[in-house]
Amino acid sequence: MVALAVAAMLASGVAGCGGSSDDGSASSSTLEVTYGTFPDHLDPSLSYSLEGWTALWETYVPLLTYAHADGAAGAKVIPGLARALPRITDGGRTYTLTLRPGLRYSDGTPVRASDFPATIERMLAMNSPATPFFTDIVGAERFSKTKAGGIAGIEADDQTGRIVIHLEQPRSTFDNELAMLFAAPLPAGTKREDLSGDPPPGTGPYEIVAAKSGRSWEYRRNPEWAKANGKLMPQIPSGHYDAIDVTVIANAETAVNEVERGRYDWMQEPPPTDRYAELENRYAGTQLLSTPQIDIYYFWMNVKEPPFDDVRVRRAVNYALAPGALQRTYAGRMRPLQQVLPPAMPGHRPYRLYPHDMAKARELMAEADPKVRKVTVWTDDYPANKQAGEYYEGVLRELGLQPTLKVMPSTNYTTIIGNDSTPNLDTGWGNWYIDYPHPNDYFQPQLSGATIAPTANSNWAHFDDPRINRRIAQLDRHPLDPDEEAAYARLDREVMRQAPWAPFGSVPVTTFVSDQIDLKKLVVNPVYGQDLATFAPNESE
Repeated sequence: MVALAVAAMLASGVAGCGGSSDDGSASSSTLEVTYGTFPDHLDPSLSYSLEGWTALWETYVPLLTYAHADGAAGAKVIPGLARALPRITDGGRTYTLTLRPGLRYSDGTPVRASDFPATIERMLAMNSPATPFFTDIVGAERFSKTKAGGIAGIEADDQTGRIVIHLEQPRSTFDNELAMLFAAPLPAGTKREDLSGDPPPGTGPYEIVAAKSGRSWEYRRNPEWAKANGKLMPQIPSGHYDAIDVTVIANAETAVNEVERGRYDWMQEPPPTDRYAELENRYAGTQLLSTPQIDIYYFWMNVKEPPFDDVRVRRAVNYALAPGALQRTYAGRMRPLQQVLPPAMPGHRPYRLYPHDMAKARELMAEADPKVRKVTVWTDDYPANKQAGEYYEGVLRELGLQPTLKVMPSTNYTTIIGNDSTPNLDTGWGNWYIDYPHPNDYFQPQLSGATIAPTANSNWAHFDDPRINRRIAQLDRHPLDPDEEAAYARLDREVMRQAPWAPFGSVPVTTFVSDQIDLKKLVVNPVYGQDLATFAPNESE
């Protein structure tokens, strides 16, 4: 997803699990939650982190959305505010949708078709990280530069609710992009500024009623959900609690202890790695859940700067990494792999070009004999990621380089490494959670030269190969079928032969809850993570 960077998460006050009403929702009850860090934004046009997306999914509903389900079922695009999936014509260039009639935002404002183009214009005007996903709309590229004049490629009829979107060229991922929170309609006229401190009204089952940056935020039921929205969108769960209160607790050890004591119902941050085995032994299946995630952890190397401009050096790094060492860093939960596409992503075919071989790595380094050996290694301060960076620093030193480790706050790590004004962006730790379950999401944002940008850059390796760029663009114009999946598998190998990354694993999402929560009812969506509307009181308590 973006770059959806992993960081620590939240915490909050005293848990209050109430009884259930006839419709299955809890009466006069509050879900108490803890995050290790405040999300990057609580504004849907700007948020580009797993923390933010988990926080906003129950508040903002796009025209299309994802099924509120686990696993493969949760990767299915379904209608959201739209009545049905789009009608696609003109060889894949035109998408036609119609709003469900009678929808309202949480402040009572009717949802209108014209809100959609206004939302896309707002997003582009604020230089949202989502900009590259929507500039294939006719006129959007121009608008993103001028910030004026509207977007010619979007037609909206408020009387009928009809929305027509014209693309410059077919884009096989456009259904997925319409299902991103960036595209969730907001009332026309919503200020073109970051509203994280006072989030704009939405259409989901909850609204955010208060937010204190860096400290906490609060949800209450959206009053329009019971009146109309919930009846019009029965595919979206209504939630079991009247309120959800979130407090930021930076110390994961503290959060674990508070959840164990029942002061908090859930910690969004994974438990510390040194506590995981103990918690698994005591709570697996009852309070602790490990869910496979479509993600990739890797070390990126800036291919534009020495010594990593030499493919032999990059291949040496791949041979030098020991998967077992990194697996221990992530409490044994990490699934080792050495490729771009992770398991469960269409196009994933297991292979290993660079089995651990330090002798081969040293041989390649001797052959390359780089003149520049001083390098800066970047990572964030989340404990496991910091340890991974320290391990990587040691590997580079073994290879004869002279690394210096820089540890940045997890809250703004990707902002720092995604800004070209940051000096010495040589190599570092990275991870990627899906923006959407399509293999293009692992190539276009991270490995296409077209996405390299001076700020908000997610191609941290600055990898820009003309042939690879063309293949990424070509594949995105065709529907994802078995032949297309096979083509993505071949592209995976082509990229890894050039080794801009040293991938090392995929880490599952860990959910730790108090004994007051019914873990069996909880949904962990592959795109949005834990589904706040599916947290339910444990009736046996």
